[in-house]
Amino acid sequence: MQFIKDLSKKEYQKFWESTSNNHFMQSYEWGIAQAKTRGYENIYVGLKDDNNKLVAATLLLKKRTPFKMCYFYAPRGYTMNFRDNKVLEEFTKGLKNFLKEENAIYLKLDPPLCYHEINIDGTTKENGKNNYQIFNNFLNLGYIHKGFNKLYERNQPRYTFRTYFKNYQDLEEIKSKMSSSFTKTLKRSYNYNMVINESNSIDKFYELIKIVSNKDNFHEYSKDYYQTIFDELKKEGYIKVFNAEINPSKIITKLESELENEKKDNRKEKIEKDIDYFKNINKDENIIIGSLVCTYSKNGAWSLYIGNDDTALYTGAVNRLYYEFIKDAYENNYEYFDLFGVVGDPETKYKNLAGIYEYKKKFGGEYIEFIGEFDLVNKKFWYYVLPILLKIYRTIKK
Repeated sequence: MQFIKDLSKKEYQKFWESTSNNHFMQSYEWGIAQAKTRGYENIYVGLKDDNNKLVAATLLLKKRTPFKMCYFYAPRGYTMNFRDNKVLEEFTKGLKNFLKEENAIYLKLDPPLCYHEINIDGTTKENGKNNYQIFNNFLNLGYIHKGFNKLYERNQPRYTFRTYFKNYQDLEEIKSKMSSSFTKTLKRSYNYNMVINESNSIDKFYELIKIVSNKDNFHEYSKDYYQTIFDELKKEGYIKVFNAEINPSKIITKLESELENEKKDNRKEKIEKDIDYFKNINKDENIIIGSLVCTYSKNGAWSLYIGNDDTALYTGAVNRLYYEFIKDAYENNYEYFDLFGVVGDPETKYKNLAGIYEYKKKFGGEYIEFIGEFDLVNKKFWYYVLPILLKIYRTIKK
């Protein structure tokens, strides 16, 4: 087998698209976007068998350090059949030599693999499927596992909710597995003549995610970051932006008409409440109140970022956006949709992470625990010293 240091875009992309566990973070375009916005160098390496057929590949993000050293990160890498231990072994050998040539300290990866099946409370399913053998193969090849973290301590979330469409007869069955509180709010969204459009701009999304970040106390990325991600992934159709739009004045007209014909007092009260709410908005034109950014591979669909204002919450636009994303993924024959990240401790008190878990649980998908991060170390001394130096540097910088 032959290790390839610099795969062409055509060769890399063809293999990535045809591999079953392809992840959007291993796409060729994701590497370009990270290079443009995060200061990485994007490198694409692979392994060919004796018939010159590509059998493994990965995007590597290279970050330079002092003393002419560097380290690498393979986000949700590698792209390969992890059950073929011979390929993993040969690919690892090639990567070890590559790290030496690059004077690299280490390579980090977080494979897109389930560790074992878990219940909705995070406990291990009895007699469930697992990838313990693959986990042990990594250890036997010299990789260092970074632990079974429960929160967001690592580069990517180690847990998610994912729904595989093949497990359902149709979209209605998927909807039937969603919680009643989710579908009730979803149903409410249809009262307001809400329109969901696919957008060719992230401008409104950026305005709205700033509202969310201020409210939930997290720091959003720069406008340039989101724009670059959109521009690069859009080239191959690996990103979509769904906007939720309403017209307050038209909603008021509709509600006033309904009020005239309504006989039930409790329903009248709800309509009057809605009318008062939208009169306070006092806008005649269409307004975008929610925006969902979704990313794709050939097989999967991920809801990545969402921005919304208070009106989106009031009208159920957030649930509606997610539902339209799911519907679009189903109709376009993706294998699954993924809600991209929750905690492994549903009872955590840290920030609002338990709340995110509770919300995403409402979609009725499988609760998945990924295998976690591994480091392939080339320079042991610097591997242990570098985090200490970086901590000191960041402290001084602050």
